[in-house]
Amino acid sequence: MSAVASAPAPAGVLDVALQSAETAAFRAQDWFAVLRQQGWHAFQSLPMPTRDNEKWRFSDARTLSLDGYAPAKAPTPAQAADLIARSRLISDAAGLIVHVDGHCVLKPTLSAELVAQGVVFESLEDAVRSRPALLQEHLLKHPVLLGGDKFAALHRAWLRAGYVLHIPKGVEVKQPFVSVTWTLSDGVAVFPHALIVAGERAVADVHDFHLSARADQRALAISAADIHAGTGSQVRRLAVQAWGSATQSFQVDNTCGGRDALISSVNAAVGSRRARLENSVRLDGEGADVRLYGISVASGEQEFDQRTLQIHAAGHAKSDLLFKNALLGKARTIFSGLIKVAPDAQRTDAFQTNRNLLLSPDAEADSLPGLEIEANDVKCSHGATTGQIDPTELFYLRARGIPLAVAQELLAQGFLEEVLAKVGHEEAAAAVREMLRLKFHQA
Repeated sequence: MSAVASAPAPAGVLDVALQSAETAAFRAQDWFAVLRQQGWHAFQSLPMPTRDNEKWRFSDARTLSLDGYAPAKAPTPAQAADLIARSRLISDAAGLIVHVDGHCVLKPTLSAELVAQGVVFESLEDAVRSRPALLQEHLLKHPVLLGGDKFAALHRAWLRAGYVLHIPKGVEVKQPFVSVTWTLSDGVAVFPHALIVAGERAVADVHDFHLSARADQRALAISAADIHAGTGSQVRRLAVQAWGSATQSFQVDNTCGGRDALISSVNAAVGSRRARLENSVRLDGEGADVRLYGISVASGEQEFDQRTLQIHAAGHAKSDLLFKNALLGKARTIFSGLIKVAPDAQRTDAFQTNRNLLLSPDAEADSLPGLEIEANDVKCSHGATTGQIDPTELFYLRARGIPLAVAQELLAQGFLEEVLAKVGHEEAAAAVREMLRLKFHQA
């Protein structure tokens, strides 16, 4: 695909002429061109969100802007080599794919055994050409229900970067598949996509890292993920958002769990000036078990907006959600979660918990948990807590000569550890711990 020039991006550069030129590169794949054009038309027809929209309640929607961002040209070989070296966060990866400014600079190399088993892990650009049937069946098949439909439409319109992972029926892969996406150019717009399809009784671990080459990176990042877990499959995913401090980030994830599927998802966020995560899960098969975890450390004037939806469409299924946020400075977090239980989804077990730790008197955390239950034989609950560090615990550490800032960091790390323990891969968990440590030190 020809690269889009990265001259200084004027306001409104994400316009129809530029988007149409991009689509022309996929003219041989008509269905994909149509998919992108549908996204562009939807984007044009939808209004920007406002704070009086219930799905954007508490969010500072007035500061949202898409002006001044543009796709960028491919990095130089030296830049690519440097970021590829910095991407080797997991030593035992089954495969590693790296994108820089929306361009794939490292394609995965799978072992002969995985190739023989039919495992697919490749760039979205390659999969569009080589596996159209798989993509047409699973790519962007879920509606966007949590308010980010305009941004999801723009993601669809500019869709070109990302990866496709397909684990066939009965295949178990013990090593994680790793994707690292970087922003490098000032004012770049990136739209990474993850499509994960696990066949019947398949097992896979996936680690997604969204990173910036510079700590103060200015960028627009609109990412999305489609996760399809087949009957009896197991999918574990870690998604780390560590974009630069001047980045606007929107992440729209959709997960579907089949009968007896086990899905575990951990979202960790430390970057961006403002970041919105929309995570929708649909339990379509009896016996499905979905566990959603989230942690964030927000500082300065960061705003982290978390919206979740747990849809129980089948009975005898479980979902459990735990999101924890630590806030410093004048940071704000918003959590809005809803559990929906269909009339036929009897014997549902569904739980939702949001806990916020305020490390500054100026920090603010808003929580809006909710239930919408149409079945009569269920166990469902939700809860939210917001508080400060226990003064007794703080006194204990201070009395042993530990400085205040260090004591607060230790207690906050302990607060977040409950979620970090769910990662299930020690090297990945250690990488996240290091990001949290750096974030506390910067704050």
